[in-house]
Amino acid sequence: MHNLQNLSLDIPLNRLVGIAGVSGSGKSSLALGVLYAEGSRRYLESLSTYTRRRMTQAERPQVDSVRFLPPALALRQRPGAGGVRSTFGTSTELLNVLRLMFSRLASHVCPQGHRQEPTLKVAAEMPIICPVCGSRVQPPSAEELAFNSLGACPTCQGTGIVREVDDATLVPDQDLTIDQGAVVPWRTFGFNVQPDIVREFGVRTDVPWKDLTPAEKEIVFNGPSEKKHITITSVKGVHELDFTFRNARLTVTEELKRATDDKRLVKVAKFLTERTCPDCGGTRLNERARAPRIGGYGLDGVTAMSLEEVLAWSGTVASTLPASMQKMGAALVRTLDDMGRRLIQLGLGYLGLDRSSASLSTGERQRAQLARAVRNETTGVLYVLDEPSTGLHPANIEGLTGVMQDLLDTGNSVVFVDHDVAVLSAADHFIEMGPGAGSRGGRVIAQGTPEEIEENPDSRIGPFLSGRAPVVVRDRRPVAGGRGAWIRMSAGAIHTVRPLELAIPRGRMTAVTGVSGSGKTTMVLESLIPAIQADLEGRPLPDHVHGIDRSGIDRVRLVDSSPIGINVRSTVATYSGIMDRLRRVFAATGEAKRLGYGLADFSYNTGSLRCPQCDGTGQINLDVQFLPDIPITCPVCRGSRYRPEADRVRLATEAHPDPMSLPEILAMEVSQAKEVFGAADSEGRRPGRQGSIYRSLKTLDDLGLGYLTLGEDTPSLSGGEAQRLKLSNELGKKQDSSLFVLDEPTTGLHPLDVRTLIRVLQRLMERGATIIFIEHDLDMIANADYMVDMGPGGGSEGGRIVATGSPDQVCRNGDSLTGRYLARHLGL
Repeated sequence: MHNLQNLSLDIPLNRLVGIAGVSGSGKSSLALGVLYAEGSRRYLESLSTYTRRRMTQAERPQVDSVRFLPPALALRQRPGAGGVRSTFGTSTELLNVLRLMFSRLASHVCPQGHRQEPTLKVAAEMPIICPVCGSRVQPPSAEELAFNSLGACPTCQGTGIVREVDDATLVPDQDLTIDQGAVVPWRTFGFNVQPDIVREFGVRTDVPWKDLTPAEKEIVFNGPSEKKHITITSVKGVHELDFTFRNARLTVTEELKRATDDKRLVKVAKFLTERTCPDCGGTRLNERARAPRIGGYGLDGVTAMSLEEVLAWSGTVASTLPASMQKMGAALVRTLDDMGRRLIQLGLGYLGLDRSSASLSTGERQRAQLARAVRNETTGVLYVLDEPSTGLHPANIEGLTGVMQDLLDTGNSVVFVDHDVAVLSAADHFIEMGPGAGSRGGRVIAQGTPEEIEENPDSRIGPFLSGRAPVVVRDRRPVAGGRGAWIRMSAGAIHTVRPLELAIPRGRMTAVTGVSGSGKTTMVLESLIPAIQADLEGRPLPDHVHGIDRSGIDRVRLVDSSPIGINVRSTVATYSGIMDRLRRVFAATGEAKRLGYGLADFSYNTGSLRCPQCDGTGQINLDVQFLPDIPITCPVCRGSRYRPEADRVRLATEAHPDPMSLPEILAMEVSQAKEVFGAADSEGRRPGRQGSIYRSLKTLDDLGLGYLTLGEDTPSLSGGEAQRLKLSNELGKKQDSSLFVLDEPTTGLHPLDVRTLIRVLQRLMERGATIIFIEHDLDMIANADYMVDMGPGGGSEGGRIVATGSPDQVCRNGDSLTGRYLARHLGL
C-alpha cells in the first residue's frame, strides 16, 4: 500500500497508539490508508447501495488481512473549512444550545412591543397573553432563531454581508468603445450581442466610453430588459433575431445567482464589493430573532462574544430566571458548559462564536472537530487523528492529551500520527515507521511503550523522547543595531491585536510566537506583509497601519505548506524546472532530430509523445458506480505517461554511459538521477544544461527530498515536502533584499526534518535573506536569532507584544508564557 513494505503487526485496542516517523516514511499510509480506509469501508458496506452512492469513500487498501478492526472515523489534518454560512458556533453546535436557551428562557416581545417576563409556559407550549395590551405572544422557536433557516436576515440571507455591483469595475478603461469591449461583464460572460442590442436603444457603441452622455451610460448600467430585433453576421451568414437586453449590472447579479462553484464565484467576485449588512449589522439575524433577551443580552450579542465570555455569561443566566424555570435553565447551561469546556481545554476559548469557519486555521478546525467527536460519546469506534497537535502552543498539549483520553474512557480506540514529542510521550503504545522516506521507509523500525522506544537503538525519535538529542543545532547570529538594520512597522488596533510597534532584524531568523489567537497571524500576515507589499507597489498602506520602514526589502515570499498544483500533471520535475531542461537535452539528441521530434513533443501534457490512453497522466480512473472511483496505473504506458516511441530517444551521460529514455529518468528517485548527471570536468565544473540539471537535483537532495521520484505528482506530497520544494527554487539566488515568511513551517515534520528545514533556512540567510516564521515548535523557536512573543493569552486576552530578544533573553522574561516552556525545553 503506497510505500508500505509487507507489514505484519498487532495494534492494541482501547489504547492511545502513536505513529511516528520522518516525512514520507509511511505513517499516514498505515493510519489513514489502511486502518481508517478499511475500518470505514467495512462499516459502509453494511449500508444500502443507495446510501453508499451518496457518500465519499476512501480507496480500498491493498491488504491481505485486517482482523478485529472497529468502525473507523478520521479527524484529518486539513478538515473542510465550511461554506459562507458556517461559523465557529455552528460547526461546534454551541449555537444549537444557545438558540434553545433564547427560545425557552428569554424575555419575549408581544406584537405591540411590550416585553414579557420569562415564563415556563413557553417550554410547555401554553398560550401567553400580554398583560399590558392583551395580545397573544408567539415566542420564536429555536428554528426561528437560526440564521441558516427561519431567523435569517432578509437583506443578506443570513450571511452577514451584502454584495453590491462595483460600477468602477464594469468599465475600467474609459478610452475604449463599447464595440472594443469597454463593458467588461458582457465580454467576460460571453454576452457578445449586447453591444448590438444596446445600439437599438440609441447608445453609440463606436465612440469612447468617456464621451457618452450620462443618459447613454445609464442605459448600459440599468437599461430595461426589453426585447430588440437585431441583425447579426456570423460565419454562417446574416441573421435577424429577437434578443432581450441585459444591462451590465444585471449581467453581474444574474451570474452571481448561477455561481454555484468557486471557479464561477471568482469570475463574478471581481465585479462586486462586500460590506457589512446594513440591516442586521453583520449579526445574520432578522429583527424577530434579535428580539429575545436573557439578562439584557440578545442572541446576536452573545454570539459576538468569545467562547470564554459566553461561558462566563451563562453562569449568570440562572439569576435572571423565575424559581420555576431554574431547573430547566441549569440543565441547558450545564450542556453549554460541558461543550465549551472541552474547546477551552484545547485552547479555543478566545474564538468568537460568530467567527466564520473559513477564517479558522486548520489546527483550530481540527481541534473543534476533535471536541465534537468526544461530545458524541460513541463507543467501540477507532478514531484516527492526523497531526492533532497542529497549531497548538505547548501550553495546550495537556488539554489535547486529556481530550484523547476522554475518547478512550468511553470505550474507543485512538490511533494518532504526530511529531510533537510531548504528545507522543502520552501514548500507551508506539509504532515508529522508517527508517527513511519513500522506498527507504515503509517498515516498522520500533514499537512498544515510549520508554521502550527511548532505549531502542534503531529508533530515530528515541533521542528526542529521552531528551538526549541537542536542541540548538546552528550558531545563532547576534542582532545588530543601527539604521537600516531593522524592518519597522507602526500599527493601530485590528481584530484582537492592540496598537503596537514591531521591529524585525534584517538578515536574521525571527520567530513570532504565542498561544493560539494571540495575534501572530494578524500582525504578520494581515499587517506587516500587506504593508510592505503596498509600499513596494506605491499603494496606500492598510487602514490600520500607520507607518512602515522596509529597510531595503524589495521582495516578499510567503512560503506555506499548502499543496502544490491541483492534479497529477504537476510533478517534482515540472515544479522544480528540471523537466524543461530534460526536454531540451532530449530534443538536442541526434536521434530526436533524425525522428523530427522537437522540444514540444517531449511534453507529457501536450506533446505528440504523450500516452493517448491516459492523456499523459500515467493513470486512469475506473468508475464502479456506488464504490469510489478506483485510480489504476495506465495499462498502456504503465505509468510512464509516454508512448512507446519515447523510448527510441535515449541519452547517455559521462556518469551513466548506458543510454536512458526520458520516461526512465522520470521514474528515478532524485538521488539516483543526481548521480546520472553527476560527472564533472577536471576542475569540478558541470557546464551546460546537464550541469544545470545536476545542480537542481543536488539542491533537492540537500533538502532531504532525494527519495522523491522526478515523476511524482506534487499534490500528493506532504505539507513539509511541499514547503521544502517551494524553497528549492530560491536557494541558488542572491537574497539580500528578500523577506521570507513561513507560517507554522514545522507542521507535519519529524524532529529530524525540522533540522533539515533549519539548515535550508540557514542557507537562505547565507545568501542574505531575512526570515520570519510563525511557530509553536520549541526546537524551531530555539534556533531563531530573535523572538517576538505575542500574548499573554488569546483573543481579548492577547494582542500585545509581551517579549522580544534572543531565545535566551525571552526565557528570562517572566511575562512570556512561551519563554517558560522554552526555558524548560533548553534546560535553563
